[in-house]
Amino acid sequence: MDRRMTRRSLASLLTVPAALRWRARAQSPVADDLTTVDSDGTAHVKRSVPVPKTISSEAYALMVSGKRWTPEPGTKQAADFAERLHATYPVEITETTLAGVACKVVIPKHAAPHKQDRVLICLHGGGFTSDSGSTLEGTTIAALTGTKVIAVEYRLAPQHPFPAAVDDTVAIYKNALKEYSPKKIGVYGTSAGAVLSAQMAVESRRLGLPLPAVLGFFSGYVDLARYGDSRFLYGTSGFTNFSAMLPALQGLGMVPYVGDHDRKDPVLSPIYADLKGFPPTLCMTSTRDHCLSGTVDFHRALLRVGVDARLMVFDAMPHAFWYLFDLPESREALEAQASFLDRHLG
Repeated sequence: MDRRMTRRSLASLLTVPAALRWRARAQSPVADDLTTVDSDGTAHVKRSVPVPKTISSEAYALMVSGKRWTPEPGTKQAADFAERLHATYPVEITETTLAGVACKVVIPKHAAPHKQDRVLICLHGGGFTSDSGSTLEGTTIAALTGTKVIAVEYRLAPQHPFPAAVDDTVAIYKNALKEYSPKKIGVYGTSAGAVLSAQMAVESRRLGLPLPAVLGFFSGYVDLARYGDSRFLYGTSGFTNFSAMLPALQGLGMVPYVGDHDRKDPVLSPIYADLKGFPPTLCMTSTRDHCLSGTVDFHRALLRVGVDARLMVFDAMPHAFWYLFDLPESREALEAQASFLDRHLG
């Protein structure tokens, strides 16, 4: 009796998954009204995506309001923003020229005496056509690390396409090598500056220069010949302002910067370079960032060749959200950036 019951029980267990599979198939929708797919695999997606409540209340309120993440330049709000920035992160900024390249030298007011033998090179964002953050990016990291920052004001497209920005950055790096050990030099950047940090490292190696001690790759991409998913999903503000991305997408983007240069040149697109032996690198992005794919692809490429590469992804935030420096997520991001750079400079 017990044996018969055991056999029946086993038979029941074996038949249940098959029954469940059949039932699931029977209940599966034939078509999905929210997603249609072309014959070439192109998906047309329609979704309702609420603002998640997993983020800080401050970020939630800002996203629900639909307001700008940073104030319009030239407004009183922008002046108040700048005043608040320098009150939070006290530094002294001097505009100068080094190695023939315009730059800002940012000295933290609370610099630690034992950090005088090191320097950070900051490469600003702005799509290679404008300077959207040399002051902000240099100020926050200088203050948080207690380290001098040289914010490079590299030449901009379309007047100065690739490789002008790379040449200017390498010139600043060569100049820094005259005073600092490469183990005491770090390079970081956001958006176009992230791209440029990787390009600069590839070019420096090609020239036989020692690589810096650490890289900060904050929301960029290293393949200018191909785009990943996120580029087709988000604009700089997340889901909004995507239409501004369309001309760039149709021309594979960064046309003023790239010109007619070979997009698979390893300096222009470091994904095609030998990345083995690259410095420790922090890659940072967010889930509503058009550079999400590029950042995670670079992280994986570094891991494949054994580089100490770390990845930090923030939920729901848009591109370069740490520019709004006083959000809780932004403070966390900036502190993580500074901590990584600071630790690897020794």
